Amino acid sequence: MNLIRIILLIPFFCAFINANAQKSGLFTEGSRQVHLDFHTTEKLENIGKDWNKENWQQTLKVGHVNSINIFAKGHHGWCYYNTEVGKRHPNLDFDLFKAQLEACHEIGVTAQAYVTVGWNVLDAHEHPEWVSTGKDGKNQFAEMEANAKPGEPFPWGWPTLSPEGGYLEHLLKHTEEIAKNYEVDGFWFDIVPVGSINYNEWSKKDMEANGVDWNNEKEAWAHHCKKMHAFFQQTNAVIKKYRPNATIYYNWTTGMNDPRILKEAYYQYNTKQDLEDLPTTWAGYDVFPVRAKFYANTGKPIVAMSGKFHSAWGEFGGFKHKNAIWYEAVNMLSFGAMANFGDQLHPTGKLEKATYDNIGYAYSYIEKIEKYCVDAKQLAKTAVWLNFSGKDNDLTRMLLEHQVNFVVANNLKDWSAVDVLILHSGVRLNEQESKQIKEFVDNGGKLLIIGKGAFEDGKWKFDIGAKYLGESNYQVDYTLVSDKLNNNLVQSPFLNRNPAIRVEPENETEILAQIYEPYFDRTVEHWTSHDNVPYQTTPATHPAVIRKGNIVWCAHDLETIYSKEGSQVHRQLFFNALSQLLSDPLVKVEMPSCGRLNLLHQPRENRYVVHLTYGTPHKRGRAQVIEDLVPLYNVPVSVDFDEKIKKAYTIPGKQSLKMNKVDGKLHIVVPEFKCHTAVVFEY
Repeated sequence: MNLIRIILLIPFFCAFINANAQKSGLFTEGSRQVHLDFHTTEKLENIGKDWNKENWQQTLKVGHVNSINIFAKGHHGWCYYNTEVGKRHPNLDFDLFKAQLEACHEIGVTAQAYVTVGWNVLDAHEHPEWVSTGKDGKNQFAEMEANAKPGEPFPWGWPTLSPEGGYLEHLLKHTEEIAKNYEVDGFWFDIVPVGSINYNEWSKKDMEANGVDWNNEKEAWAHHCKKMHAFFQQTNAVIKKYRPNATIYYNWTTGMNDPRILKEAYYQYNTKQDLEDLPTTWAGYDVFPVRAKFYANTGKPIVAMSGKFHSAWGEFGGFKHKNAIWYEAVNMLSFGAMANFGDQLHPTGKLEKATYDNIGYAYSYIEKIEKYCVDAKQLAKTAVWLNFSGKDNDLTRMLLEHQVNFVVANNLKDWSAVDVLILHSGVRLNEQESKQIKEFVDNGGKLLIIGKGAFEDGKWKFDIGAKYLGESNYQVDYTLVSDKLNNNLVQSPFLNRNPAIRVEPENETEILAQIYEPYFDRTVEHWTSHDNVPYQTTPATHPAVIRKGNIVWCAHDLETIYSKEGSQVHRQLFFNALSQLLSDPLVKVEMPSCGRLNLLHQPRENRYVVHLTYGTPHKRGRAQVIEDLVPLYNVPVSVDFDEKIKKAYTIPGKQSLKMNKVDGKLHIVVPEFKCHTAVVFEY
């Protein structure tokens, strides 16, 4: 009898452990997550026919999954639970959502309800008045459906609905129904159209009623933002009424490519920040770190989202190599985020074991290191200022490839640890931002400015030690560095296909690199050889790199040149210029350019954790692929912390490392690692 009681209590015991782990601050939902898409048309029959609780639970265990987003309502508009607000999928004969939810809770896995917002076929067909349109009133998806020829491939696309008017009321009722009737651990709202103004008839009448000229883009945008804030506020209120401890996330609120959206700070309504990505075919492997560092400054947990998919989100039968999932997972955790891999459930409702074998390969490793990754603070002496364009990634890629640890300054509350701030060529500063950075410089902070960063009305916001003269007179130019910038650089003028802007340096300004101009531009009137014209033998009067006090300025858009050309000399020049200002980083390592470094601080645990990852993405077809993970040997690491370090060891495995102190810095050597290791410094 006692054995039977113990067996019956196991599910409750697992749930208790999971709940207390959440309260401890280790994780909020679980650090090993899956986002399980389930978009099924009514054309598919026997939805969920092969769903089986034991199989579901065992497969999640194989994957070492402790949190999962499951579908309440998908893009086709059908629900997977017993609903009085919407419509359950016509070919589903039971409450699949409830079955999945209860099965998860029995094994201590948290489960969040997925609800589509912006893309919704059923509601668009039943309520065409809810569909968002442009100013011309056209429903593009309806036109695409009407114009499609029978039997031809149907293009990718969805009808878009905006959460306002009758559709907002519908969404709120759905949310209340789920929160009231199901013990969900959170909500995950997808495709929230924060960046698109709706001009359908209801919306235009609403704008007119509120005194908004819908032909005025500025007024229409402001009203749109007001409605978005109202949607978030009302939805959060409904959830908290029934599920005060539920996690909440709204997708498309954590993008970084539209400053207008970021200005609204919609991410404030999230209880955690999910960062959706698919590095194989989206923007690559170096976008996530800067997003992680920006959203870490919001003070909320971060979830990094990738997919088990090879090329397209939600593809059936697409598989990454298990080493790619391992690399991505440790990269997520190394930058302080929880891991989430997307999968799409087969219409029959049965999870594919092959997928969870691959995910489990990575997550079994994550289990060993996660407590050294989450609930941690980003820390660095180098900071970057973003302008939320592609130039941000161009800059940070150079930092990542040189293993320069950095933080994002824009929303950083505490600048006390920052020594150097980098302003790339796309940065434009308003009055308040300029004042903040000037105070930083006046208090001893250092600036590295690239090109026309912080440039306005013919001059820089800060004294770079030179007067602006104008753009280059030539198509290309060449750079020759001085002895102070010659580390790992050729001692010869090297080519810049994006020429420098011209400045006249002041007498006291130090010239660190010179510019050599070509004899002439390559034109039909005068040209020579195959490509560019060679350089003159005497330097130009305008320099390539200068320094005045705590400010170093580079005349070329180095981040743009490196992004376009991939030439090592420009990345090295950038690093050498930075090294003029950053003499004592908190951590320094020596790895090949595909190595990645991040420093996390866990003050509650009295430790610093230096994460090292190494993987080499290769371009194959249209995808970046990680397949072969090779080990690194004898990797030197030096740190410069204020606290007295008691011991250093690697994780996983806790291999003790010998510490040597030289010139006030601690030096250790990591004997060997493959894909990932971290060095823990306890104080």
